[in-house]
Amino acid sequence: MPSSRIAPQTFDLVVVSNRLPVDRVAGSAGQTDQWRRSPGGLVTALHPLMQRNGGAWVGWHGAPDERLEDFDHDGMRLVPVALSAAEVSTYYEGFSNATLWPLFHDVIAPPEYHRTWWEAYREVNQRFARECARVAAQNATVWVQDYQLLLVPALLRQLRPDLKIGFFLHIPFPPAELFAQLPWRREALEGMLGASLLGFQRQTDTANFLRCVRRFAQRPVKNKRIEIEMSNGRTRRVEADTFPISIDADVITRLANDPKVIERAKRIRESLGGARKVVLGVDRLDYTKGIRHRIKAYGELLNDGKVKVEDAALIQVASPSRERVSSYVQLREDVELAVGRINGNFDTLEHTAIRYLHHSYPMEEMVALYLAADVMLVTALRDGMNLVAKEYVAARQDDSGALVLSEFAGAADELGAAILTNPHDIGGMKDDIVRALTMSADESQRRMKRLRRQVLANDIDRWSSDFLERLESTTPADGSSPEDELEPSGEPARAVVANADETHGLPLADRLREETLRRLTEAERLLVALDFDGVVAPIVARAEDARPLPKTKEVLDALAEVEGVQVAFVSGRSLASLRACADPHRNVALIGSHGAEQHLPGSDQGSGLTLTDEQEQTLAKAERVLKSVARKHNGAWVEIKPAGVVLHVRQVPQDMQEHASVEAMQRVYVEVPKAHVSRGKSVVEIAVLKAHKGEGIEYLREAYNPSSTLFMGDDVTDENAFAVLEQGEGEPDVGVKVGPGATAAAARLNDPEEVAAFLEEVLRARRDGRKG
Repeated sequence: MPSSRIAPQTFDLVVVSNRLPVDRVAGSAGQTDQWRRSPGGLVTALHPLMQRNGGAWVGWHGAPDERLEDFDHDGMRLVPVALSAAEVSTYYEGFSNATLWPLFHDVIAPPEYHRTWWEAYREVNQRFARECARVAAQNATVWVQDYQLLLVPALLRQLRPDLKIGFFLHIPFPPAELFAQLPWRREALEGMLGASLLGFQRQTDTANFLRCVRRFAQRPVKNKRIEIEMSNGRTRRVEADTFPISIDADVITRLANDPKVIERAKRIRESLGGARKVVLGVDRLDYTKGIRHRIKAYGELLNDGKVKVEDAALIQVASPSRERVSSYVQLREDVELAVGRINGNFDTLEHTAIRYLHHSYPMEEMVALYLAADVMLVTALRDGMNLVAKEYVAARQDDSGALVLSEFAGAADELGAAILTNPHDIGGMKDDIVRALTMSADESQRRMKRLRRQVLANDIDRWSSDFLERLESTTPADGSSPEDELEPSGEPARAVVANADETHGLPLADRLREETLRRLTEAERLLVALDFDGVVAPIVARAEDARPLPKTKEVLDALAEVEGVQVAFVSGRSLASLRACADPHRNVALIGSHGAEQHLPGSDQGSGLTLTDEQEQTLAKAERVLKSVARKHNGAWVEIKPAGVVLHVRQVPQDMQEHASVEAMQRVYVEVPKAHVSRGKSVVEIAVLKAHKGEGIEYLREAYNPSSTLFMGDDVTDENAFAVLEQGEGEPDVGVKVGPGATAAAARLNDPEEVAAFLEEVLRARRDGRKG
């Protein structure tokens, strides 16, 4: 790289996004314009990072047909990228927001495909890449953000092969069946593959991307890695993984304790009638946010008499967005018409049903609204994450309040203690709103405590440090691989324990075998709870063939006999299947069907399942749908559970597993809207009862009152259990993730063999501790 191509003032960290993190504020007469921080999730996430670390931020400054020089603001160098009015129309409003945005959000609105838009998009991405190359120091780290800049990583790598390039997608990545519509699908994928590390919000997004890479870019994928042959004969590795974004929880907490903000929240409640319940929605005015569905549900509750205007009020904040795009203009008209109709029908002289605010507000006012609200509604039809949900939780200092959260928001993967709702099911959403409004103080506090533990432990610092540390450990630009040398077979050398970047801190050997063993040994009453498949038993092709590893079975049977220890299985399997495959010791408690079934040893305590007629009918309909999908895919089969049905696709050819899963979910959403859909490793489960493993852990805690809980799990569905643990420095519980993938657990093991070895150490330490 010729030194003349590097600007005199360069930076070791460069962030690039469509917009700079500032908005212009026009000065009064004779005064120069000023800049202030912009609202929005991306700026909320990255602004603290840039403030603390310095660096350059590349982006458009918001005014078309204007060129600005680089300037400094709030501890950052800002590098404006010029866009013409025509490019704003074609690149931004066109390809980014009328093609990619609806396509990536499950085609809620139909995408448009125009070659002129694509050409403008490609040209603007090239310009962004050139500006990054200009301000990046030699061997700098460049972090590219979001769907407007999919091509920048590859374009930048051509200009500056010395750079360490990361890319993060803030919105969902669609299934291959939808992504296939994009005429320039291969070019988009190859653009993203210019990065060394690609980050996504949800595990399903990562899986969708990798399947598209295999299918449309025809690149080999193994263990979330893509190998790309370089011109120098070496192989460059690209990694893709899940990094759920979060918030600066300290800022929210500080504002929530500010006396001025607290007083403002009190005045907001008084303005609505002090004794009324306050329901809050805060969204950008976008068709993906489910605002129309939410207002329809609330209006029907008023009409049904289940909510009375004298008792509750809905505040809907709808921040202006893309006001020149026709679909957004229509959305605003629809929302305002619906609000006007409801208020006309139900307002009284003293009370308003819905307070609709088409404004953007500073964070101080937002936190005051969060404090004033008894119920927060986040009912997006599709959302990459949704930071509003996390901000509301962080603001609830007294552990009060209720969060109603869409199953289709990325935050639902982490915030399992929320009331999860399907916004397409208006009837179900109405029930969930009423449940939130009538929830007891005890239940509200239990749920909010779990939500706050999750949000406060996984803040913006952890997100950014996880991504950047992982980026630093990826294959260097020249294709060499000092931290992950290839064995002669071409396979990565197998690590005995997880790397520090995967466990969010210390290596597993330090994290588990010192502090953790001490904590588990000293606990007066220890609950050892384990998922079965992938933890106690290796994953096998046929679920009915799964059996515990002999060593694990031996150790668990011994632990079940130790005084002060209670062993339990917490599984998605039905109790009958769990008993048949696990052959549990007589002292082992069983939680089946993700918490819907329970059995405690030595007593009649526990619960069988009794379904209503409506639930039975829903279950039968779900069974017909899944069996219809299974018949189309060789190797797929359907398991019947007491409160659900499961589509298994592990034996389906690998390149068709994702297709089968997505087809099943899409059909269920349309044909069985009252069912609850969840997805695990090679399974899609449809349930008629809301239950998850976190509730199973809570059931065991109530039964045994342990002073410390150890939970070990390997699947997405186990994250709800990790979320209820009190883990971290000074906390009594321990969560252990088995295998790869993003997790809320504090530590990680590679496979069931390592689980057996670790449990043996727990057994030995527990026995030795009692002898001492």
